[in-house]
Amino acid sequence: MKRIIIFISAISLTFGFSACSDFFDQESDHVIYSENHSIENAEDSIYSMTGILMKMQAIADRTILLGEVRGDLVDLTTTANSDLRDLAQFNASDDNRYNTPRDYYAIINNCNYFIAKADTAKKNNRNEYLLMKEYAAIKSIRAWTYLQLAINYGSVPFVTDPILTKEESEANYPKYDIQAICEYFINDLLPIEQKELYNREYPGYGKVRNTISHYFYFPLNIILGDLYLWHGTMSGNTESYKQAALRYYKYISTRNGDNTTYTTGIDRVFWPASSTTWLNPNSAGWISSFYNEDYTQDEDQHELITMIPGDSIRAEGNYSELRNLFNSTTENDYKVSITPSKRIQEISESQMYCSVSNNGMTVTYAPSGLTSHRTGDLRLSEAWYETTLYNDVTNDRIDYQRIDKFSTRNVHIYRKQMIYLRMAEALNMAGFPRAAYQILASGLNNTVIKEAVIPYCNESDSVFISQFDFPNSRCVVFNAENAAGLMYNTPNMLGIHSRGSGYSPLNEYYQLPVDSTRSEVEQLADLQTYVSELILNESALEFAFEGVRYYDIMRYALRQSNPGEALARCIYQRRGAANSDAMRGVIRTDLNNRENWFLHWTGM
Repeated sequence: MKRIIIFISAISLTFGFSACSDFFDQESDHVIYSENHSIENAEDSIYSMTGILMKMQAIADRTILLGEVRGDLVDLTTTANSDLRDLAQFNASDDNRYNTPRDYYAIINNCNYFIAKADTAKKNNRNEYLLMKEYAAIKSIRAWTYLQLAINYGSVPFVTDPILTKEESEANYPKYDIQAICEYFINDLLPIEQKELYNREYPGYGKVRNTISHYFYFPLNIILGDLYLWHGTMSGNTESYKQAALRYYKYISTRNGDNTTYTTGIDRVFWPASSTTWLNPNSAGWISSFYNEDYTQDEDQHELITMIPGDSIRAEGNYSELRNLFNSTTENDYKVSITPSKRIQEISESQMYCSVSNNGMTVTYAPSGLTSHRTGDLRLSEAWYETTLYNDVTNDRIDYQRIDKFSTRNVHIYRKQMIYLRMAEALNMAGFPRAAYQILASGLNNTVIKEAVIPYCNESDSVFISQFDFPNSRCVVFNAENAAGLMYNTPNMLGIHSRGSGYSPLNEYYQLPVDSTRSEVEQLADLQTYVSELILNESALEFAFEGVRYYDIMRYALRQSNPGEALARCIYQRRGAANSDAMRGVIRTDLNNRENWFLHWTGM
């Protein structure tokens, strides 16, 4: 027990650089030198993994808030604390609670220690490697953490050896930008990814406080997909986009083992066929997929992939505040800090909901002017509930808000639709906008690919796209009869846009443009631009409030001819397109300057 306690103490310390004295905590006097300790057995691995997961809890809320508050889909109320307000206005100082890079390096140092000390060659009596599952999982966590640092700070000190001494903590380390981070960790993870067992399986720790530990890990192919996607964005390398698409596809096609497919499912919010009153939409599992953390139910098609577990009570130290920031609760006296912005309402209302009836033969469009944010796409109205209550004692009015995406103590990081939408983004930028569009509109199977994608490919492109195998026997695409309320088949694949805007393949307002007067090269560029806009809007509709919006806008802006202007245009529309100029005055920070996109810390 003494040995374990010393080990945990050693790997749990944060560290500092003399060249960046304010960037890290200076705790050199407390370093326990543990050079001779090695990690050789399951007991060691459990304690080291537990130490890493505990450090992850410190950045859980921040992962969501940094990606959402700086975007265009939420606004702050007068209740919001000053740190949130400064974050939203791109003015976070060194003492801002959400601007704490040392927390990321605490995770990284834990990971570095395990990677350096783990005896990955050791086998058990069944000739199985004892620590390789943990080794692969921890390498993925380290890569994800470094990527979060890079996309939030732009360029960061880079170290891959554990820092355990005062001398090491005071050394100078090189700084890596986003592209360099991606290149390093692509090369770092690829050798592990090629070992099939360890890129699919995770350490099996059962349930921790009634939460299945399977959700605590970051799938290696998803992390590789994100690294390639950001690398393609920073470098303009089409091959990186292709590799990103392939990595996301590999996760989808192997998640549940060989000869299976992780399909999108048909969870959606929809108006009943032949609806005339437009009062009560139906929900087929869409909102419940956000808070369902029971991995034993419908295991093959579960929406949740990765989360950071939180404590159940505040006194335990890692209690997530997201529920109190987004929802009216007794803890916040029913006063929320974050609320959906005017911009997300505009994006939602601008969609045309396509309703199908009469055995799939008749198409109608839902009217505008509906109550409870039900005009256009229905997902916002399903996630956001607001009403007026009155205090039983004082009769004071209470403006009540609930965002149903935040209803558990745990912080969700990855889910299934994110992987499909990022695969669509990668395919579009790799030169396959029609394949990307089908992910949005209809969902994929081999028939869809054969009829709607392959005819527009040259020989080389056909070879590439043929790697995306969605067998019809396992991928049954939702069709017009299903949309009309008939279920002659059992569909399990639905276009992401159809999750809230009705049946998109028949929606005349959601079709790819065709301009025969343009050359093939020009038409491809036009389609890529058009689909990029669709993807950015779909990100808002499906993932609003989930912490990915700012990074989606960053990638979108970086691909434009004037990145600063493109990002600024998006962010300044937070309070509505008509109020962009006023929003510039509120934010004040010049977002046309790329340096201002990132958090800053003294000495960086």
